[in-house]
Amino acid sequence: MAEAYIVDAMRTAGGKRGGKLAGWHPVDMAAAVLDGIVARSGIDGAVVDDVIMGCVSQGGQQAGQVGRNAVLASKLVGERTPAVTIDRQCGSSQQAMQFAAQAVMSGTQDVVIAAGVESMTRVPMGSTAAFHAKEGLGTYKSPGLEAKYPGVQWSQFMGAEMIVKKHGFTKDQLDRFALSSHQKGAAAAQAGRFDNEILPLEIETPEGNQLHRSDEGIRFDATLEGIAGVKLLQEGGAITAASASQICDGASAVLIVSERALKDHGLTPIGRIHNLTVTAGDPVIMLEEPLFATDKALKRAGMRIEDIDLYEVNEAFAPVPLAWLKHTGADPEKLNVHGGAIALGHPLGASGTKLMATLINALKARGGRYGLQTMCEGGGVANVTIVERL
Repeated sequence: MAEAYIVDAMRTAGGKRGGKLAGWHPVDMAAAVLDGIVARSGIDGAVVDDVIMGCVSQGGQQAGQVGRNAVLASKLVGERTPAVTIDRQCGSSQQAMQFAAQAVMSGTQDVVIAAGVESMTRVPMGSTAAFHAKEGLGTYKSPGLEAKYPGVQWSQFMGAEMIVKKHGFTKDQLDRFALSSHQKGAAAAQAGRFDNEILPLEIETPEGNQLHRSDEGIRFDATLEGIAGVKLLQEGGAITAASASQICDGASAVLIVSERALKDHGLTPIGRIHNLTVTAGDPVIMLEEPLFATDKALKRAGMRIEDIDLYEVNEAFAPVPLAWLKHTGADPEKLNVHGGAIALGHPLGASGTKLMATLINALKARGGRYGLQTMCEGGGVANVTIVERL
């Protein structure tokens, strides 16, 4: 089968809710990363066969096929380039990346941009479902779904608390993991580890226009005492806002091409897609599926966890990567080495390609060869992508 190569990967720096990226319309933010990745790769935007855009909250300013709108707002991607917007919850742009790789590997396309966008400031999480419920238009929980899962609360937070209880984690373990995320994120930012993956965006400030190039959510002065003092999200639970991912605005993109495109356009690859896996399991505990998806991905790739140099496991909630470590026996020192969503933010539909930008750059910085990325997703689904750095 043909190979799929990564030519470049980039992201915006994360913006907090109501923060530095709040002034950016999500369509224009997505267009900016499309332009950025085309410009830096040196490819002619007119040869892009498709844009696959991940976005979770597809309403309001993210309605009307945000992927296509981003192409039309782009300066470097031609209007003849098709686009599609997909929703696999938090794994939306990781799935976009896997669809792009599959298109290239099948030989049906040669140059595809996988991307993602989410302005959680302008289109708040859950706002589309809340609107329909308020207007009396019903909810996603159909009579058939209710009959099969009577009285079940479809909640990622509840699923995370279930993982805490199932795996016997303590609040202190969650708090310490959260602290390490901020510490690693701060160390990476101060060492310039994110410089190559971040596309600076111009923002307005009281002091005049500036470039936003640093993740806004990192707490450089984080302490265990401060994190431990944050109020529990549920009485009797263990998770707080400090041990959960940060609401975030952002966009990201990965350029995936065939071997033919490498030759035709004089491109140099930075990575090769080694394995693509997606699985589904228990829709109630839901966030535990990355554990089992990783098992399947490694088996299909003929690899062991020890063969992987770095792991990116999305920090939707601290118990997810902790349970993943416990289940796989992976080395904690290889996990989210530049921090994760607890410190850097989780811009839902943009997080998949965002994590790949971080992973491929971290592999280069550390001289690693293989990286594994996985994402827990609403409904009990999980994606795993194994990449080989070139």
